[in-house]
Amino acid sequence: MRFTKKGTGIDYEKAEKEILLAIEKGVNYFDTAYIYPGSEACLGRILEENGCRDRINIATKLPQYILHSEKAVEKTFQEELSRLRTDHIDYYLMHMFTDYVEWEKLKALGIEDWIMRHKADGSIRQIGFSFHGDTDTFLKILNAYDWDFCQIQYNYLDEYSQAGREGLKAAAGKGIPVIIMEPLRGGKLVKLPSKAKEALEMSGTGYTPAELGLRWLWNQPEVTCVLSGMNSAEMVEENIRIASEAEAGEFTEETFALTDRIRQIIREREKVGCTGCRYCMPCPKGVDIPGTFYYYNLMYLENSKSRARFEYARNVGLRGEPGFASQCIGCGKCEAHCPQHLPIREKLKEADRDLRPLVYKIGISIGRKVFGR
Repeated sequence: MRFTKKGTGIDYEKAEKEILLAIEKGVNYFDTAYIYPGSEACLGRILEENGCRDRINIATKLPQYILHSEKAVEKTFQEELSRLRTDHIDYYLMHMFTDYVEWEKLKALGIEDWIMRHKADGSIRQIGFSFHGDTDTFLKILNAYDWDFCQIQYNYLDEYSQAGREGLKAAAGKGIPVIIMEPLRGGKLVKLPSKAKEALEMSGTGYTPAELGLRWLWNQPEVTCVLSGMNSAEMVEENIRIASEAEAGEFTEETFALTDRIRQIIREREKVGCTGCRYCMPCPKGVDIPGTFYYYNLMYLENSKSRARFEYARNVGLRGEPGFASQCIGCGKCEAHCPQHLPIREKLKEADRDLRPLVYKIGISIGRKVFGR
């Protein structure tokens, strides 16, 4: 999902180098999705051109929230196979369940028979689901079908939200592998507030912020696989090193206390629990929702209002088509797709007031004229 962009698409050469490095180092599980722009096609091309398909497992997802017939399900699946240049998907997920009614809708479309047919012909090897609802709903869906695996958002900030620790243990207790997404919460656990960075540096662990977050996950034996949106060779190298070295049960009381302290610092200052997943996009009125929330949080996480306002003005206000929160018309489309169930419309108003005081509105208006926007 986080491949580096180039122009209107993906930087293919850069993505290719990173994927081939990962494969060379032993990574064998690659997660994509139908709605990640250009991602499936990019991955498929890289694997085909480098003869790597048989060395790795592909995980991709059915966008169940936009499909309303078995015919549409089949058409979408065939399109994914074509994009990925393969005749089978190793790990296929029902994408982004938030409510049990979504599974009921799929059952009414005949999804169980559809899955059975594709597992029988080998085009689907393992079937699972990704999840962004609450714990009770997760448990209900978990027990509603004979799943081969599941995928949850889980990290030390989200330990008790969404599926949470209870969901993780319930799935593992049934012998169902658990794949972890958002292990670093969209980068929030990498770009720590200064106070949290100081606590980590003084701990004597030698961990980077990313390492603490990833090791916290690998410390738990119920975790099967950790997905991280790596988009540089350095990230690939670091994440592989951590996964190679980490062992379940290695955390000491001091390390748990350190994690609790950093969590507390982050929670004290965060304004909106946005992970930057972009499921809310595109906004019909062009509002850059995740960008707005990123800079809104940055104001408080980094204690630098001027920096956040400047970057928001430059990156959101001075591009060809601005994406200001004030463009929101309150349609609610974004909230219907938000995995975090955020009150996006309300928070956009708050963010706009904080990010664009009068002097910045004037400055942006002048800047747009100067730059011919």
